[in-house]
Amino acid sequence: MPFLRHVAFALLGLSLAPSALSFSPGFPYGSQKVRGVNLGGWLVLEPWITPSLFDNTGNSAIVDEWTFGQHQNRVVAEATLQTHWNTWITESDFANIAAAGLNHVRLPIGYWAFEVGPGEPYIQGQLPYLQKAVTWAGNHGLKLIIDLHGAPGSQNGFDNSGQRMSFPHWQSNQTNIDRTNAVMKTIATMFTSNPNVIPIIAPLNEPAGFDGAAVLNATRDYWGSSYQSIRYPHGQSQSPSNIVELIHDAFQPPSYWKGFEVAPNFQGVAMDTHIYQVFSDSEVAMSYQQHIKTACQTQSTLSSYDLWIIVGEWASAPTDCAKYLNGRGVGARYDGSYSGSTKVGSCSGMTGSASSFSSSYKTFLGQFWEAQVISYEKSGDGWIQWTWKAENADDWSYEAGLANGWIPKDPTKLQYPNICN
Repeated sequence: MPFLRHVAFALLGLSLAPSALSFSPGFPYGSQKVRGVNLGGWLVLEPWITPSLFDNTGNSAIVDEWTFGQHQNRVVAEATLQTHWNTWITESDFANIAAAGLNHVRLPIGYWAFEVGPGEPYIQGQLPYLQKAVTWAGNHGLKLIIDLHGAPGSQNGFDNSGQRMSFPHWQSNQTNIDRTNAVMKTIATMFTSNPNVIPIIAPLNEPAGFDGAAVLNATRDYWGSSYQSIRYPHGQSQSPSNIVELIHDAFQPPSYWKGFEVAPNFQGVAMDTHIYQVFSDSEVAMSYQQHIKTACQTQSTLSSYDLWIIVGEWASAPTDCAKYLNGRGVGARYDGSYSGSTKVGSCSGMTGSASSFSSSYKTFLGQFWEAQVISYEKSGDGWIQWTWKAENADDWSYEAGLANGWIPKDPTKLQYPNICN
């Protein structure tokens, strides 16, 4: 049925193609490069970005936003979140992001900000901050990508989906998928009149395509229904919106998506891919030069997409040393504390405060950053780094990179422009 439903959407798109040809997004994707940063850990908690929020609970069972609301006093949890939402990202962050020469911010938010079902322990209150983010982005000339980062049942089992689990349940229940699309329609309806600030919406972050055909079929089907929700939030009889649908590759190669949601049957679709070099034993064991070479080699892959392609998450970090990066209570591959991994070296001086970084390590972070920026702009349509800030992982932080010199104050003025030659 998912395939048949997707065919139906394609046919529907074909009948609507003449009116859709006037599609005019609020940013010239394809002709101007996306340069941006993610506001990670703000409206969706991640233990590695703000470990203090989790450590301060004194409860090791609290490993994600679901358990944050489930395993502690509700009043305490709500007060903690309110303080966090008020302080982690403010308008000054948007001003600093714009001053750094960036043009996009990607804002992760969970479905639970919009609706919570029976028995779901999530705490609400994020929506006023979403509205603030829209205002702040507009004030500082930034484009805001609203990114649905967590879906009912979890689309990937990662803590960043809101609920950490060994295998995702989102795809196993049509109600989960329908709830997700209803949230997507709500988001599109809220912001369809503001395409100059919100030119693009990501209907779901990182569905776990590596977990098999059931996830992939559900994802393909959902990309079709979410396209309708984003482009036609007020119904098929109304004019289409000018908002781009940013779909994730579900960890599949470009060949898997060849011909998917392309013109003329679809207008305004971009592909999001996430490129990290830290989530396997072989990657964390690479030398600095191998990391840089691998970044440069992504150019051949990126050039083979037939949609606009944006690298929506990536980082300068060459290790998984950041505390809780692999999950609260889970170790790191690099130092061998991750179950089944082989130790490469000590995590000392590889993460935490930049004051502990050697000058040679900072030089590498700058070279690795530039190799990725060059590659994602040369063969892709731009990039959005993960993440703007972190409590205690400066190797991942754009803000810390600016302050400590391995990220240039202007992303077009590179120190190593020939790093990939």
